[in-house]
Amino acid sequence: MSESNIPYLRCENVSRVFTKKLDFAGRIARALGSRLREEHVQAVDAVNLAVMPGEVLGLVGESGCGKSTLGRMLCGILPRSGGNIYYKGTDVDLLKGRDAKEYAVNVQMIFQDPFASLNPRMRVRKIIGEAPLFHGLTTAGELDDYLNEVMLRCGLDPSYKNRYPHQFSGGQRQRIGIARAMAVQPECLVCDESVAALDVSIQAQILNLFMDLRRELNLTCVFISHDLGVVEHISDRIAVMYLGRIVEVAPVDALFDAPFHPYTKALLNEVPRLDRRGVDFTPLAGEIPSPLDPPSGCHFHPRCPQVMDICRQERPEDVEIAPGRRACCHLATMK
Repeated sequence: MSESNIPYLRCENVSRVFTKKLDFAGRIARALGSRLREEHVQAVDAVNLAVMPGEVLGLVGESGCGKSTLGRMLCGILPRSGGNIYYKGTDVDLLKGRDAKEYAVNVQMIFQDPFASLNPRMRVRKIIGEAPLFHGLTTAGELDDYLNEVMLRCGLDPSYKNRYPHQFSGGQRQRIGIARAMAVQPECLVCDESVAALDVSIQAQILNLFMDLRRELNLTCVFISHDLGVVEHISDRIAVMYLGRIVEVAPVDALFDAPFHPYTKALLNEVPRLDRRGVDFTPLAGEIPSPLDPPSGCHFHPRCPQVMDICRQERPEDVEIAPGRRACCHLATMK
């Protein structure tokens, strides 16, 4: 396999289980015969996914489906319960020394809430400048010039670098979060609902900033969102996630023109479009099941309009349905 065909990031059966342990009173109650037990949430369930160098992969799904958890594992912020993540073809668990540092620096995350993710006690110069100074990308004497360049690239006035986060608007705070990530000169950004908390006009500005940075620096991006309109605008491929599992992956045009998985079809049917005026939108039936007690077989079967008996019993396989397109659905294996 040539270097250009090696995914920048690849997940292989990656899972994450969160466990809520019993407190002291709960342990006593269980010892006395109560049926209380530890609760286990399968946030991410055996995900296989690849992100190619220089592409923008959109990751979409309803709230609570595990998108953010997967993004945090890709960045190394959260540990995995199972599976492997590969960085440029190498298992991240095997990275040592300089290679481990390269992975930590090159894969950066931009968080959803631009206020909660910024330390309110730090001035902007330290928020943005702390990491590049630590990693030796600049020196204390050159830090001001370095910060000026990073802030200008991200649409911020360098004269504001001595201010605190609360002195900025929501859009400006998001730019500070982007500048903090860009300050270490990463190759890959994992953007977790990075425009969800912003007004529509500000969303457009931030999206344009992402696209400019990607074009200028040839960035690889994982763009996590529940807004299909935003993902369509910025992505090359889209991965659709439902209750911890990837159910469909396809190039953006192919997915919007001819979605395959019933869940993908339901999501797209709820996106308002100018060419569908006067259409009565039918919401997807039911609620997303609790990850504490997920359905057997295909997780989507309680809400699926095309459900079959096999859907209730067996987990569907991940199969190729067309060149560059994959789906986890029993319909894909029906002859």
